[in-house]
Amino acid sequence: MAVTDYLRERFFPHMWCPGCGHGTVLNSLLRAIEELGLNKNDIVMTSGIGCSARISGYVDFHSLHTIHGRALTFATGVKLARPHLKLLVPMGDGDALAIGGNHFIHAARRNIDITAIIMNNRIYGMTGGQFSPLSGPGKKATTAPYLTIDSEFDIVKLAEAAGATFVARSTTYHAKECIDFLKKAIDHKGFSVVEILSQCPTHYGRKNKEGDAPQMMESYKNNTAKIGSKALAENPSLIARGIFVDVERPEYCQEYDKIIERAMKG
Repeated sequence: MAVTDYLRERFFPHMWCPGCGHGTVLNSLLRAIEELGLNKNDIVMTSGIGCSARISGYVDFHSLHTIHGRALTFATGVKLARPHLKLLVPMGDGDALAIGGNHFIHAARRNIDITAIIMNNRIYGMTGGQFSPLSGPGKKATTAPYLTIDSEFDIVKLAEAAGATFVARSTTYHAKECIDFLKKAIDHKGFSVVEILSQCPTHYGRKNKEGDAPQMMESYKNNTAKIGSKALAENPSLIARGIFVDVERPEYCQEYDKIIERAMKG
């Protein structure tokens, strides 16, 4: 199948602001699915609320556009009912780690076979530019006109500590790398997390004087480095990119089936 076969083209043009990185994430995701040769009828995408969540409206998969912070909850229900399906969950700062944070850590703990794609633009874009759990200190937002003082989550460390068995990070500048990471995440049997740094020039970039979309993407090029690279060794302050966790552990649905089998015998 071609990439366009996975799209609901009748809903285009999309609603994202000019320069938003989420379209690049969608592009990388669809190319990963195309390269894996997946049947779109075997894919379910669930999303919550926010700029990132609108992706579910543009893909021609089974999709649920659900309530804020609960995308992983709906995905868990679908996966338990139909474990053969591939579950994709695109999320933003809030869906993943604010109101949705509790669901995130427990989905990771259970190691349920779901791919969580976290678009980290460090801001709440759809609702006007409020700071988020990923903004970090010293940033400007509509809810922090005199700068933020909250520390940000490190998604990679949080996901690993919570028990995710596949964890990766890339950026919209590194779109081909994203394709590779997403393919591996979707193929992985267990809870997979792919963080993708995604620029928001409309709110975050403008308020924090980080420039337009090309300038923000250029910063992803200059301020990140691959795990194990000389650049990262020489400058540990750079943001590390790569696959941080890729391990095997019993998957939740398979373990639940064993419980059912034991109960039926009892």
